[in-house]
Amino acid sequence: MESREDLKSILAYLPVLVRSTNLFWPSKVVEALKEMAQGPDHSRVNSGEVLFVAIRDMRRSLSLLQPLAPFASEGYALFFDELISRAEAAEWFGEVLPALANLLLQLPALLESHYQNADDILGKYGFKTGLRLLGSQEAGMVFLSQELIGALLACAFFCLFPASNRGANHLPTINFDELFASLYEGYSQKQENKLKCIVHYFKRICSCMPVGFVSFERKVLPEDCHPLFTSYPEADFWSKSVLPLCAFEVHSVGFIEDQSTDALEVDFANKYIGGGALHRGCLQEEIRFMINPELIAGMLFLPSMADNEAIEIVGAERFCDYKGYASSFRFAGDHADKRHFDSFGRCITRIVAIDALCSPGMKQYALKYLLRETNKAFCGFIDQSKYCQYKGLFQVKGLHEAHLYPDENDHTSRNHLELNEASSTTVETNQGASVSLPALGNSDGEGKDLPGIATGNWGCGAFGGDPELKAIIQWLAASQASRPFILYYTFGIDALQNLDQITQWILSHEWTVGDLWNMMVEYSSQRLNGRTDLGFFAWLLPSLTSHELSNTN
Repeated sequence: MESREDLKSILAYLPVLVRSTNLFWPSKVVEALKEMAQGPDHSRVNSGEVLFVAIRDMRRSLSLLQPLAPFASEGYALFFDELISRAEAAEWFGEVLPALANLLLQLPALLESHYQNADDILGKYGFKTGLRLLGSQEAGMVFLSQELIGALLACAFFCLFPASNRGANHLPTINFDELFASLYEGYSQKQENKLKCIVHYFKRICSCMPVGFVSFERKVLPEDCHPLFTSYPEADFWSKSVLPLCAFEVHSVGFIEDQSTDALEVDFANKYIGGGALHRGCLQEEIRFMINPELIAGMLFLPSMADNEAIEIVGAERFCDYKGYASSFRFAGDHADKRHFDSFGRCITRIVAIDALCSPGMKQYALKYLLRETNKAFCGFIDQSKYCQYKGLFQVKGLHEAHLYPDENDHTSRNHLELNEASSTTVETNQGASVSLPALGNSDGEGKDLPGIATGNWGCGAFGGDPELKAIIQWLAASQASRPFILYYTFGIDALQNLDQITQWILSHEWTVGDLWNMMVEYSSQRLNGRTDLGFFAWLLPSLTSHELSNTN
């Protein structure tokens, strides 16, 4: 066990200890958890105030000397002793907390089992799937059982993860002390209801532990050249693309997470995945992490995203219903997730986290930043299976670049190849080599179409992006990634009231990705240089006639 490189990379961020082939808790932690597992009559842990004392004592036993957030103790006491009903408190301390203590006792064994079986999940391909620090520019995947995720989140609830080196390694917060502290420090109903979602999740898994898996993948568009696949695309790549635009369906009502097509659902992410989920945040990403709490596990081992990276998570089950948004967010009861499972045991909920520019102002119209945003979405939307199909073609037919590029001026053939090359994410194998992942993104099985994209006002709202531009950017990225459609949820904002009219007109005139990109770049140049102050759609409408005429001539 000690010799495993994956375990070595994450061990400093785990609360357990390792000796030879075994992982274990310190004896004092075992004693404390065994007492708690016997219930409040034995452990005397029957209130939020006493619970925090138990948390503090276990942290001391683990030599976790870094102080928790100020007011964390008051937050635990406020929530469990005042905000929930006495019946709910009795259930929590009498049933749920003992079950969580038992789950934590099993953590070393769950981790050992995980590492023993990690090499079997994709063993025939030689891919690593074990829990490890999945660092920046390290494309790869981690597979975790829902039971192990439950135990890891129980660690976060008890604030048992070492935190001293997380910031230096660009890792987000993982313990729940800030979540409880902010409840007391500046009480709000949204914060209380975020905690209600977390507590409900623990109740559910303690009454019936789910048996599936969740995969966490870091996707990378490499910035340097690579002989086997496309690197981070330049503007010329987009300008010359002849791929058709995919179908575009506008929804003025409804939510991304409620779509029923198995589409890839966009998380309007912070570069630190989860954003303010474990702090005061309560926007699109944070809400998603509350209703699908298994997403929080990724915050343990996924450092912040660079401009050429995205994170895709498949299999996170939804446990909660909700209503409202931001300050009006409320927990609305249990959610029974009816989505089916793939052959890897993952619930078919595909979520891709892509972080947009924050408060970009006028610079969002500069070519550099148009390219950044389009490539960011493209990184999130590409699927590895396309490249694997081309790799098979190389091996079977012995094709060389000269055969694939018979005419350097034939942008059609080159773009089709680049599309498939760009659909590759390489990962490190158990032998240290970099090779391409098998087709895991298409969870429904081989030969079926890629799922579409379900998205909305990415990078807008609090991030300050131009909604019209962001809709077009996502359309370009999805089309270039060979996605069959976009389901776009506008949430009823006025700026996108003509989105359906614009997209359907463009589709009816069979524009390519390159056509739309070039039009967006021209508009952005004019906007940046003060030659127009119109929105993209208002600017584009009179431009459409001249575009038609030039094509006719």
